[in-house]
Amino acid sequence: MVDANVHAEPTGDDDLLAHAILGRDETGIELENVGELPGHNVAPVAISKSLTVRLYTSHFLSTWNSRLFEAAVVYFLASIFPNNLLPISVYALTRNVAAIALTVPVGNWLDRADRLTIVRTSIVGQRVAVAASCGLFWLMLERPLSTEALRGLFAATVVLACVEKLSAGVNLVSVERDWVVVITEGNEAARRTMNARMRRIDLFCKLLGPLTVALIAAASVPAAVYSTLGMNLASVLVEYLCIETVFRRVPTLGRSARPSARQPPEEGGTHQEQSRQQSPYTAFRQRLQRMASQILMIPSLRLYFDHPAVIPSFSLSLLYLTVLSFSGQMLTYLLASNITLWQVGIIRGVSTIFELSATWIAPRLMKRIGVIRTGLWSISWQMTWLAGGVSWLFYYYGRGYPSTSLMPAAGLAAAVAFSRVGLWGFDLSAQNIVQDEVQGDRRGIFSTTEASFQNVFDLLSWALTIIWSDPKSFQWPVLVSFAAVYIAGGLYGFFLRRRRGHLIHAPSCLGPKGDV
Repeated sequence: MVDANVHAEPTGDDDLLAHAILGRDETGIELENVGELPGHNVAPVAISKSLTVRLYTSHFLSTWNSRLFEAAVVYFLASIFPNNLLPISVYALTRNVAAIALTVPVGNWLDRADRLTIVRTSIVGQRVAVAASCGLFWLMLERPLSTEALRGLFAATVVLACVEKLSAGVNLVSVERDWVVVITEGNEAARRTMNARMRRIDLFCKLLGPLTVALIAAASVPAAVYSTLGMNLASVLVEYLCIETVFRRVPTLGRSARPSARQPPEEGGTHQEQSRQQSPYTAFRQRLQRMASQILMIPSLRLYFDHPAVIPSFSLSLLYLTVLSFSGQMLTYLLASNITLWQVGIIRGVSTIFELSATWIAPRLMKRIGVIRTGLWSISWQMTWLAGGVSWLFYYYGRGYPSTSLMPAAGLAAAVAFSRVGLWGFDLSAQNIVQDEVQGDRRGIFSTTEASFQNVFDLLSWALTIIWSDPKSFQWPVLVSFAAVYIAGGLYGFFLRRRRGHLIHAPSCLGPKGDV
């Protein structure tokens, strides 16, 4: 049985936020007699409060600094290159291309290298890249530079952005997908609790990190540079020591992550003999085919698209093809629409409140009507508000107003803010479906493939504002994003109808808890 001091996976998101961020209650997970649970033949494991506090602290600092820097760059580039969506689009596009292109070698390194070395390298790489980038942004903001020098420094910041993106990704995957599994080995209840708290930390940082830097940048963009640099440098030692302490206290982390499978000797010999008998052209072609299969992730794609949970997962990934969020493209558009930094900060704050509200609304809705119908209600909410916002924008555009006029921009921003409740509700619903239906031995491959699609669609969203880099043409990326949301909604509706036989339930659905 589970000890009375154990916190099972919190049912209320407010409890989880307090556990992970505010430390309002115990953060330790003490499990005893786990071997008595069905399917658990592993010796009991005790995870102390001090260990989980250090793990959460390290994860929070890494995620917070990553989100803070990612949001701050938008304001830096918008100030350096006003009324131009091209620099921020090139910046973000290159980061995503680097992340996608280096997925396979980075993944192989994660599987073979020492765990502590991996995380240490990611921490140092992330901090050095951010510190150097802040220095370059300060030069571009505060010093008069020629056009050539400005372009050269911008190119350097793009290279550093690739290093920061890869380092942050390595830290996230290593800790969430590997360290947590090893630390909670044999304790499924502890793993569920730790996964939930780590996810809440991610959400907290994703929502409040950008809000923090928006408020600072509204007062002074150079102050935002100093703040980003200061928080980045102040946290590196704490994060470094916390993760090292966790490593020292969990002996099983000292093992190699996952030793690569080796060919049996007889098979290897046969392969070598075949290679010697083949012509150089045939051997080269087969080697090229193996490389292409690995780079294109063909086996992973086959597994992904054959799985019953692919439609909710792919629908969620498709929502990343959007400029209808308070990220770089839309913030640059709002600033070009005579909306001040202070007003953008307020809009961002209101949007953050709506997004956080979804983390309380969605779980309660899932208990009431089930996970699958919660997904439908959430995506419908998002589609409805975006339909209103896009209609408002094109109404004014059709009457001859520029897209960067205050009224169409303000109406679109308000609709996007309300739509975020549906977005996060759908996100939680889709993730619950994937977690429930994807088998444990395939969850990593499935989730990695899903993340790759999210990066691809995110990359395409930045390509939209490279094609239409003038803020006065922002209505066309908006239209493409709007279409992507409706395609995602249509796919999910198809999934729900195929799964349940109908789309709309009678009003009595509010009575029972519903199916998952």
